[in-house]
Amino acid sequence: MRGSSLATRLFLSATAWVVVILVITGVVLSSVYRDATERAFDRRLNLYLRTLVAEVATPDEPPDRQFQSLGEPLFELPLSGWYWQITRTDSDKPEVRASRSLWDKKLPKLEDHGADLTAAGIRLGYVEGPEGQNLRMVERPVDLGADGKFLVNVAGDATEIFDETRSFDYYLGGTFVALSIVLVLTTIFQVRFGLAPLKRISDSIADIRSGRAERLEGEFPVEIAPLARETNALIDANREIVERARTHVGNLAHAIKTPLSVIVNEASAHGADPFAAKVLEQADVMRDQVAHHLERARIAARLTIIGTVTEVAPAIEALRRTMEKIHRSRGIVIEVDANAQAKFRGERQDLEEMAGNLVDNACKWAASRVFIEVLVERPVGAGPMLRIIVDDDGRGLSAAERAQVSRRGQRLDESKPGSGLGLSIVIDLAALYGGSLILGSAPIGGLRAELVLPGV
Repeated sequence: MRGSSLATRLFLSATAWVVVILVITGVVLSSVYRDATERAFDRRLNLYLRTLVAEVATPDEPPDRQFQSLGEPLFELPLSGWYWQITRTDSDKPEVRASRSLWDKKLPKLEDHGADLTAAGIRLGYVEGPEGQNLRMVERPVDLGADGKFLVNVAGDATEIFDETRSFDYYLGGTFVALSIVLVLTTIFQVRFGLAPLKRISDSIADIRSGRAERLEGEFPVEIAPLARETNALIDANREIVERARTHVGNLAHAIKTPLSVIVNEASAHGADPFAAKVLEQADVMRDQVAHHLERARIAARLTIIGTVTEVAPAIEALRRTMEKIHRSRGIVIEVDANAQAKFRGERQDLEEMAGNLVDNACKWAASRVFIEVLVERPVGAGPMLRIIVDDDGRGLSAAERAQVSRRGQRLDESKPGSGLGLSIVIDLAALYGGSLILGSAPIGGLRAELVLPGV
């Protein structure tokens, strides 16, 4: 998909939104899961905290039985990451009791780290514990009146929170990557499926141009059905315009030929009168020029017809048989090597007129042989091109002579029949089709005429 295409724009915009939505969703889910994990961890810490506060609030309990009901073996393992600490804060020298896991270390105070009391009367936060451990700690001040003031701390290894969150993020990331791939593939399918009718219209128009169809056929979605209807209406209008142009050209031809015939007849009646001879000469020139320009107008009108295609090989073969009969008295041999797949984007009559002029000219000047070759080329980035090469073994032409005969009505030898318009007509008609005529030297010794035309 090219960057300027509608499909690419739809795909990129859809993909961008998918990525943005998935990233935002992933961040939100990760944050929600981390908060949920922290709350669960905090509930566990608060359970131990309430147990310790209850123990502190019952000073009549024998010392050897205090703090034995927490039920967590990690509080007994040295530097396990799970600690509790009770500090009496109303005496000159604070009394500290702590879990065995804390060993001879002390827990920092959240109050010193700027943590505020919550509505429940506790502080929560992360601190650095013994051995550089990252701890999640809950802290609560307890005022027992005459029995003293205490600060109770319970801390747990925050690695559990981080590991749980990291594991969730890995699973979430993998799931979203898989989901992204599925969504991108789904987007590609949707774009291709949604734009398929446009591709069908494009292919149908190409078929019309190549002559395989005359109209856009089939059902189209509501959004582009008007485009198909208007395109068909444009094709119909084009055909009507061409038919009217043909009619006008034919009427003009008849309207001009009749007065010319009267002029010629009147001039011929005066016999050897120099004035009559001059009128006849100019009338012939006028007739040739009128025929030439009417032919150009006819071809220009016909070129507007969409979808006309001509098989080249049969037309060239028919032309070969005709020219061999015309030049049978001179024994001219015409050889043909034509690509059977060659097709001309135009009408057969025009192809026969252009190729016929070239072959007839070659037969007039050839010593004994004329060679016709038909090639199809497919340049990169362009449509197929048709090459019709006509070689003869005559005397050939110099560069200056080739330039001269290409001009309308110019002839090098008045002994040969014709008006001198043949090559110029070929050049004009080829140009109308977007083609060209190239004159050069033939490998068999004479002139090479290479006609380049649009193919299919």
